[in-house]
Amino acid sequence: MTKFPTWVAALGATLLMQAVASYLSQTLPVVAPLLMASAGLRPEAIGLLNGLGSAGTVLVLLCGGPLLARFGPVRALQGGAILSALGLLLAMLGALPALVLGSLLLGAGYGPSAPAGSRILAATAPPGRRTLIFSIKQSGALLGGGAAGLLAPLAAGWGGWPAAMLLGVVISGLAAWMIQPLRAQLDAEREPATVIRLGAIFSWRNLASPLKALRLDPLLWPLTLLGMAFAVVQGCLFSFTVSWLVDQRGLSLAAAGGAFAAMQGCGMVARIALAMLADRTGNTAVNLVLQAFLAAGAIAALALLPAGAGFGLVALLCGLAGMLGASWNGLMLAEVARLVPPAKISDATSGCTLMIFCGYTVGPAGFAALVGATADWRLAFLIVAAQVGLAGLAVGALLLRRRRALAG
Repeated sequence: MTKFPTWVAALGATLLMQAVASYLSQTLPVVAPLLMASAGLRPEAIGLLNGLGSAGTVLVLLCGGPLLARFGPVRALQGGAILSALGLLLAMLGALPALVLGSLLLGAGYGPSAPAGSRILAATAPPGRRTLIFSIKQSGALLGGGAAGLLAPLAAGWGGWPAAMLLGVVISGLAAWMIQPLRAQLDAEREPATVIRLGAIFSWRNLASPLKALRLDPLLWPLTLLGMAFAVVQGCLFSFTVSWLVDQRGLSLAAAGGAFAAMQGCGMVARIALAMLADRTGNTAVNLVLQAFLAAGAIAALALLPAGAGFGLVALLCGLAGMLGASWNGLMLAEVARLVPPAKISDATSGCTLMIFCGYTVGPAGFAALVGATADWRLAFLIVAAQVGLAGLAVGALLLRRRRALAG
């Protein structure tokens, strides 16, 4: 029997768990039109729940370093899947307090996916293909989101929105069980002596270490801020596309879910294609800046979609927005891993991802507040487009100055 290289098993495990984490986190937005109506909430309130989920992710990224070191990245990924399943079970109750707590648990369950996955892949990925491998792993986020766009409406059509939640619970349990055989191999470098007392977890030293790691290279903070702008884009697209298409464009939940799946699928393909381009050119940071400009244009085009546009054009523009606005993650994490020493990859990844999830938190919450105050979805989408374009402009100017300084 042919034995696969360690990096293949590592990529398979991290890709699976990334896809499952994304599936679980996207279940609420996909069934939001039904869920919000059942809870007596306005459609845009899903943005506030998604913001709470991102806050749960930020909490894990701040405090979870000792837990990851103590139990290992595979166990951390399994624990995240179980937390997300508990979040969905709570959300099945349908009451507002249960939705709030369930959203926090869903976000906390998503938290280990980036630092644990980066730790596994940084230790196993061949250096010449690191960006591609990181992006393949990150494409699991869109694979899972696309699957949610297709499967959750089907489950909801069969047994109501609680059935969609229950399907996610089953999927999370199966995934956690499937990666168990790899734990001995991929968790071999865990640190069993790491202290996990509450005082140590919430100590200032532990809380500050992810952000301190972002000072290891002058490019880390600018890239992280660009990542935050991209996170606003992705968070708003994924939180509101289905609700916008149903509430404002008159599409059925199944049709809106199909457009959402097109957004996710195009983003998944783009993650791999753009990673191959980055490995070939060696200019990942420059590529991200150019992508920010193109993403701004794509979102503006989606926002300005004519009222009489057919489903084909809607799906096409959703796909384009996903291709450019949701394919940056793997490039960002690979570039962070490249810029820091191996021992600091987990901390730097946690710090970068923590700030990115601040974008995921603030973006949907601000979008929901703006729509609630103005009832103008178009204005909200245009602001989302403008902020990523401006972030790209700022980082691009910085890269140009840095290149001129090195040349001079």
